[in-house]
Amino acid sequence: MNKINYQKKLDTIIECNKREDILPSLLLHSCCAPCSSYTIEYLSNYFKIAVLYYNPNISPREEYEKRKAEQIRLIRSLPVQNKVNFVDCDYDYNAFFEIAKGYEQCREGGERCFRCYELRLRKAAEEAKKGGYDYFCTTLSISPLKNAQKINEIGERLSEAYSVLWLPSDFKKREGYKRSIELSKEYNLYRQNFCGCVYSRREAEHE
Repeated sequence: MNKINYQKKLDTIIECNKREDILPSLLLHSCCAPCSSYTIEYLSNYFKIAVLYYNPNISPREEYEKRKAEQIRLIRSLPVQNKVNFVDCDYDYNAFFEIAKGYEQCREGGERCFRCYELRLRKAAEEAKKGGYDYFCTTLSISPLKNAQKINEIGERLSEAYSVLWLPSDFKKREGYKRSIELSKEYNLYRQNFCGCVYSRREAEHE
């Protein structure tokens, strides 16, 4: 099966909105400040963004709060064309353990991760529907370790279920990941060496 170029799909949407002189609203799920840095810098030129911080996979609580604080600091510091807002969510760690049951031994990037993508994207779709946003999306695809094809497949399915437009993306394209590293250094952002959950931490420590 041929892989879809989601960056090209995003380009088409942006160009269409520019021609019609539209500035749509976007609820952007963010996993952390470093991954969101390039994404916000790029998309804030074309959308009114609210960053949704919903990451019940992150543990312990101190790690979660540290990453959230960095996200807020970045939003306040990063110069953008259109103002970016922040939407906080409760720390719902039990929700992650529920979807991880039976998949504890999966390697990073496997089925447990796909279920985690869906957990967070479902929340984004729910909040986007509730808040009346034009689109929802996630920063997850910027990571070379994340499966952009699977992320977009889940996003498209949830888009139909919640009747909110999914913004297709593969933010690692056009050196997006490289730019995120540059911005992380520029703003001295905290960068972690594991995705966030106890299983990814264990695998990182083992390796």
